Amino acid sequence: MGKIIAIANQKGGVGKTTTAINLGACLGVLEYKTLLVDSDPQANGSSGVGVDPYSVINGTYEALMGKSEINDCIISTTSPNLDILPSNLDLIGAEIELVDVAQRERKMSQMLEQVRDQYDFIIIDCSPSLGLVTLNGLTAADSVLIPVQCEYFALEGLGKLLNTIKIVQTQLNPRLEVEGILLTMYDTRLRLANQVVEEVRIHFQDLVLNTVIHRNTRLGEAPSFGETIILHDATCKGSVNYLNLAREILQRNEMTKISDEEKFLSDVLK
Repeated sequence: MGKIIAIANQKGGVGKTTTAINLGACLGVLEYKTLLVDSDPQANGSSGVGVDPYSVINGTYEALMGKSEINDCIISTTSPNLDILPSNLDLIGAEIELVDVAQRERKMSQMLEQVRDQYDFIIIDCSPSLGLVTLNGLTAADSVLIPVQCEYFALEGLGKLLNTIKIVQTQLNPRLEVEGILLTMYDTRLRLANQVVEEVRIHFQDLVLNTVIHRNTRLGEAPSFGETIILHDATCKGSVNYLNLAREILQRNEMTKISDEEKFLSDVLK
């Protein structure tokens, strides 16, 4: 059964979509079958892997609203072991249409359960808001990965997002965990960036991932070619950063799995 990771932050421009695309691609390169779910009406996740949003007839909106089967909406990408459930502007309508629907927060969870066994990982690229579609993503997810830009204002919304996650844990999804806080757009030349990294590590400690995503020209230009960074330039710093992130997440999940097994054995032996 695949692990579902939502990538969320209500602040825009912190690297959510870049992280969703390239984490998914790197997990694929490491031979883990991965599905990228584009749940943002801007559809940057779709165009970033070479899918034209204007050509999408069946995508996240149709699958979420039950207008199409999810398997009929999923598209293969050029990146190894990476599929995508693409998005388009129609997804804007879901925010309104879901309001009066029963179990409205669980529609994405119900949708993804149909394909969960087909993948090792499902990555949800959430929109930069805390609307119903993003709430659906958090309710469907096993964990949430939070990208935080290495700038002062990026820290302001982090506390609010963590409070939202606690509310979701309490009322909708008790299994939701924080996969980690990912520091992005790090520029070693800037003293402020170093101060932000230090502050985040002091305040959030073990929640902060060891991997840091550096500012990288190749990362910025890859989406214009409709390519993941691993296909665009496998040797650049951006590729190395995201491969390290994929490995760290795999390691964290293996450690969690081992500790669960140890806890089980401990309980049995009592």
